[in-house]
Amino acid sequence: MRFLTGVHKERTQLGLLSQQCLTQRQMAVQLGRSASTISRELARHRHPTGGYVAAAAQRQAGQRRHSAKAGCRKLGTHFDTALGKFVRHELERALSPEQIAGRLKHMHPDDPTQCVSHETIYSAVYMVPRGELRTQMIAALRQSHAKRLPRARGTNRKGNIADLVPLSERPAEVDSREVPGHWEGDFIKGARNASAIGTAVERTSRFVLLTQMNGCTATHALNGFTRRFNGVIPELRKSLTYDRGSEMARHLELSAATGMPVYFCEPYSPWQRGSNENMNGLVRQFLPKGMDLSTVTPQKLAYIEALLNDRPRKILGFRTPREVYTELHYCPVK
Repeated sequence: MRFLTGVHKERTQLGLLSQQCLTQRQMAVQLGRSASTISRELARHRHPTGGYVAAAAQRQAGQRRHSAKAGCRKLGTHFDTALGKFVRHELERALSPEQIAGRLKHMHPDDPTQCVSHETIYSAVYMVPRGELRTQMIAALRQSHAKRLPRARGTNRKGNIADLVPLSERPAEVDSREVPGHWEGDFIKGARNASAIGTAVERTSRFVLLTQMNGCTATHALNGFTRRFNGVIPELRKSLTYDRGSEMARHLELSAATGMPVYFCEPYSPWQRGSNENMNGLVRQFLPKGMDLSTVTPQKLAYIEALLNDRPRKILGFRTPREVYTELHYCPVK
């Protein structure tokens, strides 16, 4: 993600926030940006006298964009310069723009005229006029999008869920983990975001539920989570904490069907559902990224779920999630 050059307002706000001694995460929440974006912006445009000056940062950003356009000219409109032909050849060898840029810097450490950044290569590819060459160049990229997707991806799509209830309104009892029945949920997505497995972790016992979603839409999430949570006794269905993924757009219907209110984390704050994030990492050992998750059979999913729930956990005194969850299931705390 990056700050849009034509929008000075965000940099002005960042300059004011930086003077208030806020942390980068706090500034990120205020601006609706990720903490990594704020970190890069502050590091990239740090003023020589120290601190962050919005006007100077805006000026530097404009100069950098001008230099990027000059970099595209090095490659030629049709990749017809000597440097452009080299880059094109390397793309056709299935090297990524980042690998090509790094290799050029290694080959010509003292000659900036023979070096370009990976961003410049991407920009140059999408500046090629329409035709066979453009099609070939885009096809050579690993992600062959017909149009360049901006790093900022436009508006914050994670904030467009209607009637969401923020995490700040979640009952305080959830934080202690002493009251069972509060869950954290998420989607693990497969190749090309065309398939998904729903994951849910009970915060007290760390018991995990895995659900085949058959798709990545809000309807798939509604049907999948409703089916799975309705197999849990009502006493252990107190709440669900989720991120702001669009698959939870029908959260009100999910709450009506299961009796579980849904609370939403702040944008770009995965630590607010840390148990689920940790469990997702464990699940990925069995269902790696890039896999078509629609091919996972119910038997395999049940096997993975059983492995995770029967694994002794240090945080549970080396009891298993299943042992703790079973105790809660037969003696639920009201």
